[in-house]
Amino acid sequence: MALDQRIIDLYDEYTHKPLPRRVFLERLGIMAGSTAAATAALTALEPNYAQAQQVPETDARITTERVKTQVGGVDLSGYLARPKAAGKVGSVIVIHENRGLNAHIEDVTRRFAAAGFLALGVDFLTPLGGTPADADAARDLFAKLGGEAVVAQAKAAMAFLKADASSNGKVGAVGFCWGGGIVNIISTREPELGAGVVFYGVAPPAEAAARIKAPLLVHLASLDARVNGTYPAYEAALKAANVRYTVQMYEGVNHAFHNDTSAERYNKQAADLAFTRSVEFFKANLS
Repeated sequence: MALDQRIIDLYDEYTHKPLPRRVFLERLGIMAGSTAAATAALTALEPNYAQAQQVPETDARITTERVKTQVGGVDLSGYLARPKAAGKVGSVIVIHENRGLNAHIEDVTRRFAAAGFLALGVDFLTPLGGTPADADAARDLFAKLGGEAVVAQAKAAMAFLKADASSNGKVGAVGFCWGGGIVNIISTREPELGAGVVFYGVAPPAEAAARIKAPLLVHLASLDARVNGTYPAYEAALKAANVRYTVQMYEGVNHAFHNDTSAERYNKQAADLAFTRSVEFFKANLS
C-alpha cells in the first residue's frame, strides 16, 4: 500500500528544510499511528544503496577510478567513469543531491558512462572535508558550503574533463535535487556549458536567465509543489531570453522520483523515461 502523501511530504521537509531527525521521527510516529507503521514508512523512504545498483563497477562497458587533484588552484575530487569504446566522447558532470557523493550517485555516474559519456561525479563537499558516511551529517554541511566554492568546483570539473584525452571538448551537467539547482546556477555562470539537465532542482533568480547559453532539459514531478513553485517566473524569463529549453512534467510522481534507493518515492516508469530523454538530449548537444 502506498504511503500517505503527508508522510512523503514530511520526509521531504526533513531532507530539505531540514528538520532535526528527532523532530522528524516524532512527527512521523504521530502521522503513521503506530511504531510499526512508522518503521515501515521509514524503511520505504530512506535510501538502500545495496538494492538499487544498476551498473556495477565490473560492467564490461566501462572503467572507473577515484579522482583527487587540483585544477586552477581548486581542489577537485570525485568519481570518474569512462566508456571503453574507442574515440572521443562528450563529457557529463554528475551533481549529487544534498547527501553528497554517495553510492547512488556513483551508480548514476556509471550509468552515463555506460551510455557513452565520460562522466565525473564531483564531491562538492570537498572544501569541507568531503562527503561523510552519515547522511544527516552530509546534509547539514550544505548550509556551510559557499556558492562561489560550488561554482569554482564546477568550472574546475569542466576544465578537467575537457583536458581528458578521450574528451571531444564538450561538457554538459546533470544534477538531482540540490544538484539540479546547481545545474541551473552553472548554466547562468558558465557560457561554455554544452547542455544542462535538471532533475527537480530549484530555479535560479529569473533575471539570471538572460545569461544562459546552454540548452536546458528540466524534469519536474507533479507532486513536488516546493520545487515547482519556483518555475513560473523563471520559465517566463527563459522564453523572453530565447533560451532553448524543455520542461518535462511527470504526472503523479514525487520529488526524487529518479532515486531508486528510496522505494516509496522512486517511480521506475518516470525514472527510465527521464534518463532516456537525458541521454538523448546529451547525445544531441554534446556530440
